[in-house]
Amino acid sequence: MKKIALFAFLGMAVAFSGCSKNEKNGGEKQANSKLPVFALIDSTEYDFGTIQEGAIVEHEFKFRNDGEYPLILNNISSSCGCTTPEWPKDPIEPKQVSSIKVRFDSKHKAGPQVKTITVYANTEPANTELRLKGIVNAAPQPVATDSVTAKK
Repeated sequence: MKKIALFAFLGMAVAFSGCSKNEKNGGEKQANSKLPVFALIDSTEYDFGTIQEGAIVEHEFKFRNDGEYPLILNNISSSCGCTTPEWPKDPIEPKQVSSIKVRFDSKHKAGPQVKTITVYANTEPANTELRLKGIVNAAPQPVATDSVTAKK
C-alpha cells in the first residue's frame, strides 16, 4: 500500500512539474514573439571583392523590424578601427526598414580582410554579427632613386 501511494505521489509530482515547464516555455515564447526582431533584408556578409590599398569601401546593411515593438540599436562595434559603422539612433518601429552604413578604410591593410561588425539591440539574441570581406592589393611602392644616378 505504501508503494502504491509513493508511486502515485511521484506521478503527480512529475505531472505538475511538466505543466509548470510547459507554462513557463509558453510564457517565454509569448514574450519573445513580442520582442523586436532585427531581420536583415540582404545578407549578413558583404564581399567587396579586390580593391587597391588606400581605397574606401562603403556598404549599407538593410534591415527591417519584424517584431511587434520598436527596435532600438543600443550600440554597434567593429573588430578594427579601420571599420566605422553608422546607425539610426531613433527606435525603428515595427515593419519599418532602415540600414546600417559601414565604411572600411583600406589604408595600411594589404592582404585578405574580414571585418566583423557587432550590432547590439533590444532583441533575442541581443547581438547580431555582420561581416565585410575582400582582398586589398598592396599599393605600389615608390621606386627608390639612387642619389648618385640622380645627379648625373
